[in-house]
Amino acid sequence: MGVVGRPHGVRGLVHVHSYTAEPADLAGYAPLLDDAGRAWSLAWRSEGVAELRDAATGKVLADRADAEKLVNTRFYVDRDRLPPADRDEFYLADLVGLAAMDQSGARIGEVAAVHDYGAGTSLEIARPGGNPLVVPFTRAAVPEVDVKAGHLTIDPPAEIEMREVAA
Repeated sequence: MGVVGRPHGVRGLVHVHSYTAEPADLAGYAPLLDDAGRAWSLAWRSEGVAELRDAATGKVLADRADAEKLVNTRFYVDRDRLPPADRDEFYLADLVGLAAMDQSGARIGEVAAVHDYGAGTSLEIARPGGNPLVVPFTRAAVPEVDVKAGHLTIDPPAEIEMREVAA
């Protein structure tokens, strides 16, 4: 749902990058859980800058040193708290576990992970007996996604070699 960036000032405020459609909506999802399972709430103090509160203790980050400890902390919520996806839409997390088929309908493998490092999203396809295949998540390379049917179709660019290579 979001990730903590660098500290802002000396009073414990942090920059927070929100992945919600409207960034300000992130505060409404409290409590937000981190990787360790700790619950947090946040209050926006200015655009992209927030005050974080430990939901269990009620304590606000006291200073810059406390804020620095949370840099790169990711925030999550339980899936049932998210709004339903619109028709013909899906959450990227919905792609993990889908069968990956080629254009002829032959099974290639299964979506093992969705990666987004800022330059575009890619899918990692686990292939039985072979190295993983990583394809860009674009309309050209993934022309069909059918979450309800449990599969997607991939048509990787010519630069991506599809032959099986033993792991």
